[in-house]
Amino acid sequence: MIGTALAAGACANIDTPPGGPVDNAPPILLTTVPESLGVYPDWDDRVEFVFNEVISEGSSANLGIGTGTLEQLLILSPTDEVPRVGWRRNRITLEPREGWRRNRVYRVELLPGVTDIERNRSTIATVLTFTTGSPLPTDTLRGRLIDWTQGRPTTRGLILATLLPDSLTYRAFTDSAGRFAVGPLPTGAYHIAGVVDGNNNLRLDQREAFDSVSIAAGNTDVDALWAFPHDTTGPRVQTVTVADSLTVTISFNQFLDPTQPFDTAVVRVVSLPDSLPVEVLSLLPQTLHDSLYPRVSPVDTSAVADSTRAVDSVAVDSLGVADSLAIDSLAVPPAPLPEILPDAPKPGGVADSATQELLASRPRLFDRLLLRVAAPLVAEGRYFVAITGLPNVNGVIGEESGAGFVMPAPPPPLPEPEPGDSLATPDDSLAVPDDSLAAPPVENDENDNEAPSP
Repeated sequence: MIGTALAAGACANIDTPPGGPVDNAPPILLTTVPESLGVYPDWDDRVEFVFNEVISEGSSANLGIGTGTLEQLLILSPTDEVPRVGWRRNRITLEPREGWRRNRVYRVELLPGVTDIERNRSTIATVLTFTTGSPLPTDTLRGRLIDWTQGRPTTRGLILATLLPDSLTYRAFTDSAGRFAVGPLPTGAYHIAGVVDGNNNLRLDQREAFDSVSIAAGNTDVDALWAFPHDTTGPRVQTVTVADSLTVTISFNQFLDPTQPFDTAVVRVVSLPDSLPVEVLSLLPQTLHDSLYPRVSPVDTSAVADSTRAVDSVAVDSLGVADSLAIDSLAVPPAPLPEILPDAPKPGGVADSATQELLASRPRLFDRLLLRVAAPLVAEGRYFVAITGLPNVNGVIGEESGAGFVMPAPPPPLPEPEPGDSLATPDDSLAVPDDSLAAPPVENDENDNEAPSP
């Protein structure tokens, strides 16, 4: 009985038979069941993708929660449920958990990644479209998704095309250039969202960057979507760090509206503990700041390790910043601002001329500003920065917030050499003894003092 059980267990493992040529070819899709672009009013069976060889079942179990290897390769639309996915040697099967609905257009996309038992991986995607009674679809929605926070096209960005007014959502992905083509779909008005799907759950979650647009029936060209986080609260100051004796960097907890004018009227700086106002020259993004002011060597903070520590996050009033400090008294007429230029696309994005032109059409997002003061900050002085009224990229204006910082002390001067010791090395362990360069002593032979023999 034991031998029979072992033999049965061995038969359950699919191994390559010994001998013969090595299989280096990925699986090839032979056919689908049903065939694509067909009308099947009475369809009540599984959808099948049939390959030319046995394919791998995957290392993760298909538990119906989207974590199975094969479940991650299949996108069924329109449905909000994870479909039932099965494996049958050379076939992948699929059906919706709620069953097939009548008079509906279904779209099943098989993503690249199907492997055989030799771990050869398919790199081809396949889309199967059929209906359960409604007319065959004809429209294809085309557009592009840009990750505005990174300033580059979104690779494998999630596209959610919702048919209105039925609220049927069709899902698809962008390619490496951020382009998408979702179709064929039923003709109608659509609400289209492009999502940077960080957790790959095929849904728009809170805090994920996205952009959306609605298009009328008959319109299939979608304007570029610029994905960014849509925060419902305004930006707040996170940290303030010293850049040089005249400049500090203010970091925020979210991206700011890059098109807003930056005015010193929204910021006030005071020295602590007396709450004396500090004159501010400008509050600008990095690009504008660098164009107005030459580069200054950064402060050496090695002497004071915690010199840029933030003062405990407490309210401005609790630090003694008097309400009588009029913001207008700190304002300085801002200098003329040059045009905000976007950064170059990062590696990984497609840098063709069309992409460069598209990226240049909007400024890059940022979550930092550089504040310039009129006079050098005092070494080891304590300061507090408060900002109010800045809108985020979603247009929500932030309330007053701030943070403190300490101006680091300058590094100590190097000790001057002792008189007559200009050649001494700073490390005694490297010093050469005075007699180390003397000639070695000559060892006299004991016969050298004897008179020569006659």
